[in-house]
Amino acid sequence: MSARDGLLRDKVLLVTGAASGIGRAAALLFAREGARAVAIADLDERGQEVARQVEEAGASALFLPCDVSRSDQVEAVVRETAARFGRLDGAFNNAGIEGATARTADYQEADWDRVIAINLKGVWLCMKYELQQMVAQGGGAIVNTASVAGMIGWRGAPAYSAAKQGVVALTRTAALEYARAGIRVNAICPGVVHTPMLDRVLGGDAELAARFARLEPLGRFGQPEEVAAAAAWLLSDAASFVTGHCLVVDGGLTVQ
Repeated sequence: MSARDGLLRDKVLLVTGAASGIGRAAALLFAREGARAVAIADLDERGQEVARQVEEAGASALFLPCDVSRSDQVEAVVRETAARFGRLDGAFNNAGIEGATARTADYQEADWDRVIAINLKGVWLCMKYELQQMVAQGGGAIVNTASVAGMIGWRGAPAYSAAKQGVVALTRTAALEYARAGIRVNAICPGVVHTPMLDRVLGGDAELAARFARLEPLGRFGQPEEVAAAAAWLLSDAASFVTGHCLVVDGGLTVQ
């Protein structure tokens, strides 16, 4: 089977936070699964290299610098993607940060505001403009990156947990609001996945890394490509009867 016959054949897709980690893996997988075009949105200039790799994988690509907490920038990304490629079939709203680590009463207000602005407001802004485009064109699919912290409590990460649980609620609400418009809205909830974000959290501490790995019943970190595969399926026509769902990709962490 050629890429042009893949799971995402001929789709125009947008990925935020696509310069590294899960977003990068998703952009490349989407191209290999037959997407016609993939828009790469990220503040990190490494997104230009991802766009080049997407083109090597057989899809058209467009790198768009974007701070997802800025309404004007998000609107421009959606507008430019649709203008360049004619439509927006699907969006993977993946951009996010880990934020500071502290207990709830010790968390600094500035840290709280930054995490909420990117991880929750940013997802809402992306959905706001993606939904407008998809309503106008008659349908589409959205996948938001939440987290296992969106399903359970997570000590030392009050802002991150609050934002990700907000993403879960936002996903379910939008799914109900836009189902009759032919738009599906789902989320993925990754567990401990080996990304640059995790590397920053671990800070090179081998003992801490081993403790994190032991949290997973499968006994290892997830890989970005494993989460990307879940996002690809949810964006595809194979998931045409799935909306409002939060797909946990966590190696069994949350069923303990």
